Order: sequence, then C-alpha cells, then structure tokens
Amino acid sequence: MIKKRALISVSDKTGIIAFAKGLAEQGIEIISTGGTKAVLDQEGIATISIEEVTDFPEMMDGRVKTLHPKIHGGLLGRRDLSSHLEAMEQYGIQPIDFVCVNLYPFKETILKKDVTREEAIENIDIGGPSMLRSAAKNHPFVTVVVDPKDYDQILMELSESGETMLSTRQKLAAKVFRHTAAYDALIAEYLTDAVGEHEPETLTLTYDLKQVLRYGENSHQHASFYQNTLPTSFSIASATQLHGKELSYNNIKDADAAIRISREFDQPTVVAVKHMNPCGIGIGETINEAYQSAYAADPVSIFGGIIVLNREVDGETAEKMHKLFLEIIIAPSFSQEAFNILSSKKNLRLMTLDFSKKDESKEDEKVSVLGGLLVQNQDLIEEKTENWQVVTKRTPTDDELKALEFAWKTVKHVKSNAIVVANSHQTLGIGAGQMNRVGSVQIAISQAGKKANEAVLASDAFFPMGDSVEYAGKHGIKAIVQPGGSIKDQESIDMADKYGIAMVFTDVRHFRH
Repeated sequence: MIKKRALISVSDKTGIIAFAKGLAEQGIEIISTGGTKAVLDQEGIATISIEEVTDFPEMMDGRVKTLHPKIHGGLLGRRDLSSHLEAMEQYGIQPIDFVCVNLYPFKETILKKDVTREEAIENIDIGGPSMLRSAAKNHPFVTVVVDPKDYDQILMELSESGETMLSTRQKLAAKVFRHTAAYDALIAEYLTDAVGEHEPETLTLTYDLKQVLRYGENSHQHASFYQNTLPTSFSIASATQLHGKELSYNNIKDADAAIRISREFDQPTVVAVKHMNPCGIGIGETINEAYQSAYAADPVSIFGGIIVLNREVDGETAEKMHKLFLEIIIAPSFSQEAFNILSSKKNLRLMTLDFSKKDESKEDEKVSVLGGLLVQNQDLIEEKTENWQVVTKRTPTDDELKALEFAWKTVKHVKSNAIVVANSHQTLGIGAGQMNRVGSVQIAISQAGKKANEAVLASDAFFPMGDSVEYAGKHGIKAIVQPGGSIKDQESIDMADKYGIAMVFTDVRHFRH
C-alpha cells in the first residue's frame, strides 16, 4: 500500500513543527523544500526533498522547483478515474494527499520603507499559489491548508478517523482560493500603482476581517468591518481602543467622518459629530479651550456624539466631557488623570490615533451602489485664500477672512446641501442634507440665533438665486464664501451688496453626498 504524502513549504513557520510531527505520527511521508526542510530536519522529522520526487534540480535561484508534473500530477490526479490513475502509474507520479503551503511575504516586503521594485518582484510567489490552486481544485481527494489556525483541526480529524472530512476539505479549499485571490489582488494593486494606471479595466480589492459587528445600521442587519490589507495609518481601522464596549456600524461611520474633519486643522481642535455631520467644531490656544468652543457650538446635539481631539486629553478637559453621554472619544493620547476620569464610564470608548500620519491617508474613496462600485480620489484639493475672488463692493476684513477660511474647511465635510455659519474659532450653526439650499441656510442661521449677527457663512455649492443671500443679510451675516458658477451669480452679488455683505468665490465646489 502506498503511503500517504504531504507537501510542506511555508514562509510563516508558526506551528509547523507540531503539525509536521502530527502528520508523521499518522505515517504520512513529508515532502519539503528549502528553508522549511532545514527546519524540519533539524527537529528530527524525516523529509523527502523536492529533487528526490521530481528527479530534477532546483534552479534559477529557487524560481523553478515545484513547477513539475510529478508535483502537480500528484496534486491534480483524480483517485476515482482510472485514466488518471493509469497516467500516474505510467509516469511514476505518486499522489500527494496533503498540502501545507503559505506564500512569499509580498505584503510584508512592500510595507518595508524604501523597498525596491526588484525586491518586491522577487517576493511574488509563483510555485506556492500554483500548488495551492491545484490542491484546492482537487479537494475531494487532497487536504490543503494555508492558515496555521487550521492545523489542529486537521490533526484532530486524522487522529479520530485516519482522514479528514470532505466538509473540512471543502472549507479549506474555499479558504485557499480566497487567500490566493487576495495575494494576487495585492500584487495587481502594487504593479498598477507603480505604472500610474488610474482606471484599470478591472478592479480587484482585498481587505482583512477586523471585526464581526453586533449588527449593522439597524438591529436586523448583519455587518462586518474589514480593514485595508495594507493598513491606512490615520483611520478608524488603525485606531487603538483603550477602553469601552466594541464599536458599532454607526460608530465606525461617524468616527470616520470625525477623523476626516480633524485633518483640516493644525491648531488645537475639537470635532463633535452626529450622524456623519459635524455638530460642533472649535479651535483654541489649548485643547480645553477648543473643547469649550465645540461644546458651546451645539450643546444639545453633542449628546451621544463622537468627539475627536487633535491634542492629548488632559484632566480638565476630561472632567468636562465626563459630564456628557458620549459614544467615542478619539485623541493622540490621554493623560493618566484623563484616562482615569473617563474610563469610569464602562461603555465609553476611548481610542488613540497617530495624528502625525494625518496627511498620509490619501487612498481612493469607494462607495457601493446596487450592482456596482463608485471610486473617486478624496476631496483633498489644496486651496489658498489668496486665490479667492472678492466679487462684492466690500472686501472681507482680516477677522472675517479667518472666519471664512474656518467655515470653508468645515462645510466640505457637511452633507450637501451644506451651510455653515461660524466665527473665526467656532461653528455657530450647521444646515445639512436639505433638499434645497435656502432650507439649509434657514436651519444654520436659526441654530446660530443671535450669534449669526456679525458671523460669516459658507456654502458648499453656488446659490442658484439671491434668496439665500437675502435671508443671510436680514439676519446679520457679514461675509459669505461660496464657489460661484451659477448663471444667477450676479443676483447673489447684488443682494450681498444690498446688505453690505462681503462675498468671495472660491471656484471650487465641495458637494458631499
């Protein structure tokens, strides 16, 4: 009776000694290659070299060693077809019943600083994926494993019945094809980026499961959270949770929105978000001062919100936040005093994030629609106030210009139709997601109340007519920033002049749907 054989060739050698010993104890012969063989031999585990099986030397710096009929014939030959068995006997091909392979560390290679393209190319595995695919295709007869987490299951089944269950082989085969697909997708992404191709004819994406969520947007929806295989440093996916219950689907989306907004500001800034819209943004000389401005911007909506601070949270600021019900607080760090104060709330999620990486998060945005995927680069256009065009008789004062710049940075993160009323350090009123622009203007000004007098207003897109400007003028708005570009721009300009409003055009629109 021909002994069963296993082929083992792994880059990640986690658990491989115990697994190989377990196979050997079941009387299974082990074929191995290179570094894996050396490790097994050192542990006294008997192995057969690839060269002994193929009767052909390894060559081309290891590029060619397992791509041989005596390997792939042993993997692909069907044990239930006489024609396959006859061919295997005729050409001296012995079946291979187990394959344990993981691949050259391509991901780890390209994550290294200053990696060369040549080094990346040399870490593209060819033989490994080929063996995995062959074995997975023939899973009715071959057990194939790519993940060390599955070693124990295989050994347990072998010890119980002398073979693995078909259902296990089916699951492992599916896992193999996911693994090789992800591996190829990463290589394709790397090479596509290297040649500057922005619209490839096919788009293959790969992500790693980070968390199975309790539910989705609503309790009856299932949801999972996947992270980029090449992690984005400044992202909710890379944040470290120090305290509190696990994140929910809506938490993740809100936190993502808050993190994006925080990128806009270098001075001490606090961003409060509800339902993916800012409800309060404040800047100050200190993070405590910034928090007070953010809170005062909308002390009602901040309840149950997500807070992002771009400086360490100190004890004084923590005491103020502790008085509120908040879902998440994200910051570069927490002082020990602040952590002790805030962690007394067992459900409050405290998270840290590396804000030094905030300008590195430039990946494309991807949004699913029924039947497809929309892809665009992020709205990261660099804008300078010196390029803005004053279109009214009155020019903004220096203080108004600072306020306009603050409002303009904010409005790009508000769902369109978007209006922001602000001063130079604080949002005062935000109108978001309305079906007409004047509705957003009314909401923002109503929220600002008396503070709208002497404040400025930003609109993410042009005013289609003068009614919004008229409403702003009647409520004391002193300056407006908007893209311009309407066929009725002059109507808005004339209305601004009527109320003594200084208005500037940016020539850039910031819709956010």
